[in-house]
Amino acid sequence: MQYMCLIYKTEGKGPQPGTDEFAGYIQAYHEFSAHIKDKGVFCAGDALQPTVTATTVTIQDGKTETMDGPFAETKEQLGGYYIIDCDDLDEALKYAAMIPSAKYGRIEVRPVMIFD
Repeated sequence: MQYMCLIYKTEGKGPQPGTDEFAGYIQAYHEFSAHIKDKGVFCAGDALQPTVTATTVTIQDGKTETMDGPFAETKEQLGGYYIIDCDDLDEALKYAAMIPSAKYGRIEVRPVMIFD
């Protein structure tokens, strides 16, 4: 079964670009990605640009409206995702706990709905 691991963290919190800590943080992501590819559970995964680049689209009364930024206004923002293929939720949670951002934010794990 496929699971999506949604990576949430407060922007500006945790290792920042240009620091030694950030280089290790990115290296940990490379190692995690390589690990789940080696284990055969990796399906997809990417980081997202910061929330200032987001645009939200909605249709109200038949009219398309856009709004700068993400829909949810919270401190923690969606920063990236992985889609992994695991035997069960316990295995997915094990891999989610290995995502480097789990130390600085939260990882939401949700089964992917497959339509036949």
